[in-house]
Amino acid sequence: MKRAKNKTNAAFSESCISEHNILEVEQLRVSYERRKSGLFEKEGKTEILHGVSFSIERGEVLGLVGESGCGKSTLSRAILGLLPGGYEGSIRCAAGRPQMVFQDPYSSLNPAKKVGWILEEPLRLNAGPSGKDSAQARKERVLSMLERVGLEEKIADRFPRQLSGGQRQRVCIAESLMLEPELLIADEPVSALDVTIQAQVMELLMRLQREMGLAMLFISHDMRVVYQLCQRVMVMKDGCIVESGDVDEVYFHPQHPYTKELLEAAGIGETDERSGEDASEILSR
Repeated sequence: MKRAKNKTNAAFSESCISEHNILEVEQLRVSYERRKSGLFEKEGKTEILHGVSFSIERGEVLGLVGESGCGKSTLSRAILGLLPGGYEGSIRCAAGRPQMVFQDPYSSLNPAKKVGWILEEPLRLNAGPSGKDSAQARKERVLSMLERVGLEEKIADRFPRQLSGGQRQRVCIAESLMLEPELLIADEPVSALDVTIQAQVMELLMRLQREMGLAMLFISHDMRVVYQLCQRVMVMKDGCIVESGDVDEVYFHPQHPYTKELLEAAGIGETDERSGEDASEILSR
């Protein structure tokens, strides 16, 4: 079968998707142009993703783990329709336009605008020709969302530089939820935060996911964080999914050597020889 090459925003197509799934990715391949770095080197393409296939059910949280450079962020950009060079394969999404929570909250917020303006922007851009929401209605929705993510109303009148890292990430989460999406992609959303704030933001994400029935693709290199939040997990290495399944099955009975390496690096071996603890006891802390 000839692979379709997608250079448009068809990433948001709902055609032929299972009623239980919010997202289906099939045989996704992404290549980047390789420029010559030496006199005798030839130009060409470097394939980043090699036939990646998976699905996410409605309301499910799917984790994606792997070391830096394995293709995790490229996959998220493909799903969001942010790859200028397109891709080969199929991405079917029944959630309209998925929303994103980025790794670095400061660089993803407009430093010249106050938080209230930033949170209103998705509402203004999607109001349509009739201007569905009035300025007062938009302001009320902003204040309601700030409360929902655990921030005071006065935050709306502050610039991002006036906030702490944890507050900025809560603003990013609020911005991603302003349009009430069904699918959220979270790309290393807590890795830039200290341990205490990480736990608070994780708790917030878990609560919002339950309350809103969100489906989520949670991308991380932290095996412990993924175990706490996700029902299923995929392990990516060099642009390929090498193992996937229920988190308990993958964590407690890993099959691929790379999965075992990641777990051991995180201190989650099947059994800790020094203490006699198994993985379930270590992860329950």
